[in-house]
Amino acid sequence: MPSRDILYSVEAGIARITLNKPDKLNAATWGTWAEIESAVAEATRDDAVKVVVITGEGRGFCAGTDLTGPAGVAEEQTRPYSGRELRYRSTYLATAAIYNCPKPTIARVNGVAVGAGFSLALSCDIRIASEAARFSTIFTKRAIVADTGCTWFLPRLVGEERALELLYTGRMVDAAEALRIGIVSEVVPHDQLDARVTGLATQIAAGPSLAIEIDKKLVREAFSRSLADQVQLEQFYQLTVTNDSEDAREGRLSFLEKRDPIFRGR
Repeated sequence: MPSRDILYSVEAGIARITLNKPDKLNAATWGTWAEIESAVAEATRDDAVKVVVITGEGRGFCAGTDLTGPAGVAEEQTRPYSGRELRYRSTYLATAAIYNCPKPTIARVNGVAVGAGFSLALSCDIRIASEAARFSTIFTKRAIVADTGCTWFLPRLVGEERALELLYTGRMVDAAEALRIGIVSEVVPHDQLDARVTGLATQIAAGPSLAIEIDKKLVREAFSRSLADQVQLEQFYQLTVTNDSEDAREGRLSFLEKRDPIFRGR
């Protein structure tokens, strides 16, 4: 997949999307967001991909929108849409593409994540941060309205009151506070970040990807259903996977044979 602002690779079931403008702390132009959307679409199509890791090259995760870059949509990077959807789809929806990716996503937050870069981290299922990571909504510091889904993601993670305080002030949050208030799930020493993220991604990639993806779908949609409806849908998917999935058969067989299962995502 040709790209200018990101690196994309797949190895051992792990797709890595790396923002690659370290001289600007990976600040994103509209072309960057288009490339991210295309990379997420590629990872979604590829059955070899079991988990997606998103990170930034160098000292930063993403310093938000590149205010020195071209304005609007003039960059003409290819997006994974066509026709009317391409014509009318908002350029702000890369974070929605990540959030709606059917495969597990992990943000490897190696440094500053502010503005739209904060939204990028929030759009992932799991956030693992280096002790060097810092977070800010920052939008009010520029007298602009929050974008890229920040006002949707943030209150769901930290609650409405805390989200509003962070939006109103734009203050910087260090890694320790981010862990305490629920922005990230884990903080590790900077020199252990690669090993921890790769270890978790490898563990997920070795799992039964069909069941994992259905669990993600169920969790994503649970807030719009009653408990009774959710339980019934869980039962439906469980029966479907149990009857039709090679991995489910392997899970039972490995239990009976007292060995580790080998799942193939089928």
